[in-house]
Amino acid sequence: MKSIRKIGVAATAMVAAAVMALAGCGSSSSSEGSSSGSGSSSGAKTTKFVLGGLWPETGSLAYLAPPELAAEKLAVKDINDAGGVLDNKVTTVDADTSDADHADQNTSATQSVLSKNPSFIIGPASSSVVKNTYKSITSQGVPMLSMGATSASFSGLNDYFFRTVAPDTVQGAVLGSLIAQDGVQKLAVAVFNDEYGTGLRDTIVKTASDAGVDIVYGEKDTFDPTETNFSSIATAIKASNPDATLVIAFDQTEPLLKALASAGVDMHKLYFVDGNTSDYSSDFDAGLLKGSKGTIPGVNPSDEFVKRLESTGVDLKNTTTYAAETYDGIILAALAAQKGGSADGKTIQANMAAVSGSTKGEKCDSYKACLALLKDGKDIQYQGQTGIGPFNKNNDPSSANIGIYTFDGNNKPVFDHTQSGDVPSE
Repeated sequence: MKSIRKIGVAATAMVAAAVMALAGCGSSSSSEGSSSGSGSSSGAKTTKFVLGGLWPETGSLAYLAPPELAAEKLAVKDINDAGGVLDNKVTTVDADTSDADHADQNTSATQSVLSKNPSFIIGPASSSVVKNTYKSITSQGVPMLSMGATSASFSGLNDYFFRTVAPDTVQGAVLGSLIAQDGVQKLAVAVFNDEYGTGLRDTIVKTASDAGVDIVYGEKDTFDPTETNFSSIATAIKASNPDATLVIAFDQTEPLLKALASAGVDMHKLYFVDGNTSDYSSDFDAGLLKGSKGTIPGVNPSDEFVKRLESTGVDLKNTTTYAAETYDGIILAALAAQKGGSADGKTIQANMAAVSGSTKGEKCDSYKACLALLKDGKDIQYQGQTGIGPFNKNNDPSSANIGIYTFDGNNKPVFDHTQSGDVPSE
């Protein structure tokens, strides 16, 4: 096992038995080579690929932006070093969407990127921000891919919406099963009132309840995302006398944990999700969270990939969350344009599933290798950093991974193992 970097957010059609039996998301900025409208957001043929990026550079999800931006820079470098898309270098235009509490910025950032006629948009990472932006993007014929929007309701959301992360029902089923397998008999739940939070809570609770776990607090209770005083919630959780407590939150987690500790809740029997499975070594006394567990969709990035992310010059801020999902999403879009012979949105959308492997093509693990096969007229199956299966009919990955992490004596989540399984398309 190795200690992971700081991890967070996000973040599924019920996976039921298949998953149960598993083993084991203000200001506009531009990246290098930014463009001012050379791409195409319609069906008009073009050989110029303009990559749009929507990132949470401010707000409650700001810790996600560094690894995502590093992944964007790395993917664009790898594509351009291999000869680009249709013999042209990829150009980029980026904007800060902030979080769902800044809906006006969600909209203005999206319009800023759309004004540059992108071929494809990567992001946003947040389900709530996707909900605020996807219609204006897809209505213009621009395909988009979220690396972290895990809302279960997004499966089949739109023909032009893709994601490289599994819907929340997958993570929820895995975590609910893990809680039951750990022998928890009475579970309390602290969750904020957000589509991500309540949707994930409902799946975890159902899975755990079906396995015999009694939900003693929080099955219907929620707290406002802007809440700062959690003393009454912590007192109520303590009074419910749980064996363990599930915490589903974003940046509310730290003050909530402090309140739980003050109330005398067992801090060694906590469960976290991708939104808060993070490095708390500088926030709490050593050992406070030792033994608690968390889940994060996706793979634990390899040391080699992390080093390549660091080589971009972006300060990762001790997190790699959704970097792999961002990188693979961009590579897939570039390959889709190359396969279709045009960098317009309609062509990219039509070829995304095929380059992901839906046509059972030849496997390749880099843009360079896949490009060579496409130029030889072969079908491909891109095998990227995430280890996901080809897109299914809902534009979700057909198979996905959920990482299981255990907090060590320094309050850092340490990767333990991965559970993998199919993502239903019904």
